[in-house]
Amino acid sequence: MPDITTPNTQQELNLKKLELSALLEITQAINDNLPEPALYKIYRFTLLAQLQISRLVLFVHDESWECKVCFGTEQDFTKQPLPDVIRNLREITKTAKLQVDKKWRTFDIVIPIVHNGKVLAFVMIGKIQPYYHNLGALGFVQTVSNIMLVAIENHKMARQRLAQESIRREIEIAREVQTMLFPKSLPNDSDVAIHASYIPHSSIGGDYYDFIEIDQDQFLFCVADVSGKGVPASLLMSNFQAGLRTILRQTSDLNTVVAELNNLIYRNAIAEKFITTFLALYNRQTRELSYVNAGHNSPILLYENNTHLLLNEGCTMLGVFDVLPFMSVAKVTVPKNAVLLCYTDGLTEVFDEDEAEFGIEGTIEFLKRNRFLSSKMMHLQLLREINLYNEEVRFNDDITLLSCRFK
Repeated sequence: MPDITTPNTQQELNLKKLELSALLEITQAINDNLPEPALYKIYRFTLLAQLQISRLVLFVHDESWECKVCFGTEQDFTKQPLPDVIRNLREITKTAKLQVDKKWRTFDIVIPIVHNGKVLAFVMIGKIQPYYHNLGALGFVQTVSNIMLVAIENHKMARQRLAQESIRREIEIAREVQTMLFPKSLPNDSDVAIHASYIPHSSIGGDYYDFIEIDQDQFLFCVADVSGKGVPASLLMSNFQAGLRTILRQTSDLNTVVAELNNLIYRNAIAEKFITTFLALYNRQTRELSYVNAGHNSPILLYENNTHLLLNEGCTMLGVFDVLPFMSVAKVTVPKNAVLLCYTDGLTEVFDEDEAEFGIEGTIEFLKRNRFLSSKMMHLQLLREINLYNEEVRFNDDITLLSCRFK
């Protein structure tokens, strides 16, 4: 490495002009809000042309150390890992003083770029003007690099903030859409009293319930659960809701309704998502309940004498097969004072400290003890019971409850 050379007055003046020109070049590029690759390109040009540096690499820490600029070397440093001895540097150092492989000695000097105590990058330069071994001149390279890298970092953070704001807004819209999917009111008349509760695990859940009047004697109600969470689950559920209501305008035959829904989900599911659902059609005059359980948790029909029936007949989950491999519509006559509880798996898949599941057995026992509570109080008490089952529980899934009292 050449000895340090002190520039004469004319050289120093020329150096200052070059540095000023380089600073203006970098500042203009930053103010123009150019993309990251363009900034690196201008940075490289500035150091090579304006400051007359002939050999240059720039390693930047972006999750891992990555070579962003490589020029004037026979070796391709974009494919070389940065040595630990260089990564540990905190001040300008001659490579001759470092225990590094021969290929790294193609550079004369390593310049760490530090901002707020954090090392952002390392600039390595070689074949430079003799007077550029002056610490003041090298400090300028450090300053220009720092300005450019901090600007890139700030641009990156600004883009992340915009992306986060966009995601937040998308989630807000999806949550509003999801809220609109739920029925505005549920019946409480001389025949039935229906009550529903929905507790999302995150800001957007994948559960859904509905109540739809078919005619003066019949109505349909359902509970559904989309695999996954977030915006994709919400979008698929909105498709399901729109499809269900559209199909019911044409027919209330459950065979047709379920087959058409399966076709809809199969064609529109994103990333192998599927839906489990329980759909039931009730006739007020005949007291007949027709239902299809499509891979969903079995609703519990509790009779007045505290015996119960699990409604588990139907078909597989929707959206997995182009054509459902099997399907049956089950029918049951519902006596007076019976209570039906539909729910999603967020209710039963709660474990105590011994890893015992609350499960369907715990839900049945709860219903037997609390069947005479009002529907609202029964839901609140059931959710409280889950918390008592494991006081440290944090719901890992959405919870939807829909109960129907048959008068």
